[in-house]
Amino acid sequence: MARKKLRVALVGQGFMGRAHSNAYRQVGHFFDVPYEMETAVLCGRDAAALAKMAATWGWQETSTDWRAVVERPDIDVVDVAVPNVLHAELAIAAAKAGKIVLCEKPLAVSSEESARMRSAVAGLPNMVWFNYRRVPAIALAKRMIEENRVGRVFHYRAQYLQEWGNDPTRPPNWKTSRAGAGSGAVGDLMTHSLDLALWLNGPMREVMAMQHTFAQGRDIDDATLVMVRFANGSIGSLEATRYAVGCRNRNAFEIHGGRGMLGFDLEDLTRLTWFDATEPRDIQAARKLLVGAVGHPYAGNFWKLGHVTGYEHTFIAALGDFLGALSRGERFEPGFDQGHRVQLAVEAIQTSAARGGWVTVEQGE
Repeated sequence: MARKKLRVALVGQGFMGRAHSNAYRQVGHFFDVPYEMETAVLCGRDAAALAKMAATWGWQETSTDWRAVVERPDIDVVDVAVPNVLHAELAIAAAKAGKIVLCEKPLAVSSEESARMRSAVAGLPNMVWFNYRRVPAIALAKRMIEENRVGRVFHYRAQYLQEWGNDPTRPPNWKTSRAGAGSGAVGDLMTHSLDLALWLNGPMREVMAMQHTFAQGRDIDDATLVMVRFANGSIGSLEATRYAVGCRNRNAFEIHGGRGMLGFDLEDLTRLTWFDATEPRDIQAARKLLVGAVGHPYAGNFWKLGHVTGYEHTFIAALGDFLGALSRGERFEPGFDQGHRVQLAVEAIQTSAARGGWVTVEQGE
């Protein structure tokens, strides 16, 4: 039986554009989806670079006019992978054209934008590329929390640490200016931590934050530190920085509860740390679970245990799950609703850092 074609227009030719391109090319190899993904049009500003990327990743056409592409009746899916300040205009235009809309994180640069984006896609399939939910070890942590393995949560702490801000040879780009990114480490890195915290530990009630800029003349934060009060009664801390020398891409969290502890670090992404406090005390110990065995999340989609998955598989799994939900007519998460809630948390953090003191986090219901 022939599969339905979904013709995709990807707007963005950078690092995320390559990650998304790989997902479109690979998803049918790992997930049983009733769609044939046709990489139809690649959009960007640099025609020469577009042509090279299209040839590498199998895009049929290129265009430097995304507005014309979005209006095309032969395009089914619009994927937004451009600088943050362009997300709202592009996603809203795609929604008005009736397209399936996928968007990179952060969803927007303000809650006013993200609210408009959420309204625009109401009734349309949509997704935000918070791909780390699809790391098998993190998906296993979610299942263990739902099974009450951790028990009542006392502490949730997370870090997203990179070091590239300390590289004096690295030229400025859109991520290092408010005009292109809207924010610094809080939007680039901490939005991933916020999405995972909300998914794993539930709503945040209040935050107290500080932000700091190390680079002279830069108008965005290089580092953000946050204390959190969660609705479930736990307390937490979040840290994001581009100046953590020695950390390549440390997206990590720890959850401490009455029955156990869970820990994860993206730099060791196939393993989940687990401490079972219900075992006899003389044999209690933190253990590293190699995630991928039968019964673990995505064990049936990728490689056998010990044949590890990688960063690229998180995008493939996100797309595979989205297409599965699409085929069943189900609402997918994380979508623009979840992206908006993350943006509300970002704004509370920025407000706290500017004013000082605790700030209530709006829930966006």
